[in-house]
Amino acid sequence: MTSAIALSSISKTFAADAVPALNGVNLDVLPGTCTAILGPSGSGKSTILRIIAGLEDPSGGGVFVNGVDMTSVLPENRRIGMVFQRPLLFPHLSVIDNVAFADRAAGLSKAEARRNALRFLDMVQLEEFASRPIRSLSGGQEQRVAVARVLAARPAILLLDEPFSALDAALRDDMHQLLADIRASLSPTVLLVTHDRDEAAAVADRIAVVEGGQLLQHDTVDRIYHRPSCRAVARLMGGRNFVDGVAHDGAHHSAVGRVTVDENIPEGPGALVVRQEAIAVATASPSRSLAADEFAGVVSAVQRNGARRSIVIGVDEIDIHAELPPGVNLPVGAPVVFTLPRESVSVVAR
Repeated sequence: MTSAIALSSISKTFAADAVPALNGVNLDVLPGTCTAILGPSGSGKSTILRIIAGLEDPSGGGVFVNGVDMTSVLPENRRIGMVFQRPLLFPHLSVIDNVAFADRAAGLSKAEARRNALRFLDMVQLEEFASRPIRSLSGGQEQRVAVARVLAARPAILLLDEPFSALDAALRDDMHQLLADIRASLSPTVLLVTHDRDEAAAVADRIAVVEGGQLLQHDTVDRIYHRPSCRAVARLMGGRNFVDGVAHDGAHHSAVGRVTVDENIPEGPGALVVRQEAIAVATASPSRSLAADEFAGVVSAVQRNGARRSIVIGVDEIDIHAELPPGVNLPVGAPVVFTLPRESVSVVAR
């Protein structure tokens, strides 16, 4: 299947900065999918979007849309829509005329453009706001109008550059549902830039992790969480457990013990990686013998996170971070047994 978007060895260096903003980025995005580009501030993720949209020229490499080289094509000829962090609406136009703008620019009459715009306002649940001025809307409503305006141009590809980051948690959840509804109705190819791993996991089929201008891993949400390609990916996805040791004979060996790993791993030094929420913890019993995937330790720290508690388990001089289910509490000093599920552990290079 031809990729909806393919980046080939994309690099970007800005004149005032000797350090490349992007360095040899290769990315393939299949039609109708949603990919979240995740990374810290300054990682280059927004630059990737702007190069795809044609708002920035790459210093090297090529941009292909549905197999066609778009590297030198003007932005208006790419059939790509982009929604920014700020809505950037026309303040002198009403809601419906903002959404109708693309059709009016294409030569349609005002009446026909407005009829078409109503469909997209209905899609973002703002049809009853059609005649209102922009200044009367809330921030969340303005962003919905911005989405409707982009969709009204009927793009094959929808680029979202942190459009929900300024909204409160409840409004972000509403916008995530709106994005799901749009995907179900129109099946656009979506690229969403975000620094929020929870948002990436909530809305995307796949996540592309970027740091320092390099693409570290592009994979399914589950594999990004549980099979990170390196420490940096695990860290950016919120992982807290990195146990240095040596891998051989299909297992990782460290002060924690022998941990069987359900994958082909290279022999030699490596760090065991396991998500803190994947670790099951129980109070130790003197009469209980340990199973192959169970290990003993002592609670050395407790931290409350809302309804849950996070704990640190000391094993020799190694700290293992784990999360307890709601309502469960273990005091500091409590002896515990914890399980490292085979399907949730991985090994990355030191």
